[in-house]
Amino acid sequence: MQEYPHHYRVSASGGREGSVSVSGAELPTLETNPPPEFNGPSGYWSPETLLVAAVADCFILSFRAVARASKLEWKSLSCEVEGILEKEDRITRFTRFILKPSLTLSSDDDRRKAERCLEKAEQNCLITSSLNSEKELVIDIEIAQ
Repeated sequence: MQEYPHHYRVSASGGREGSVSVSGAELPTLETNPPPEFNGPSGYWSPETLLVAAVADCFILSFRAVARASKLEWKSLSCEVEGILEKEDRITRFTRFILKPSLTLSSDDDRRKAERCLEKAEQNCLITSSLNSEKELVIDIEIAQ
């Protein structure tokens, strides 16, 4: 890993109407629009969905690191995230993120260790740690047959 601070640079461009193009060095360009909740077209990434996706992505990457350090054997992990956008005191912001990881293990013997790793991943995810919102973790652990 590189020494801190890390710098991440992206750019966005758009006209008076239509999509906004988001790009970065050596990254594919994303076409974004306002979400349907703000009268945008469906079928596009929006700043809101990108933020919620960043929470899910960061959670899985954090879990990988925590599980590796804890020597946890696991088969697969998916994570659904619901971001709740509300208006409080005339300010619209994400007030809560509900993370619903679904982890598959080979054996029930590691269930408690897996729960601790999932909790630690949520606590150490740099995206959620950077957000001033409530977080809720709803864990689902399955055992592969």
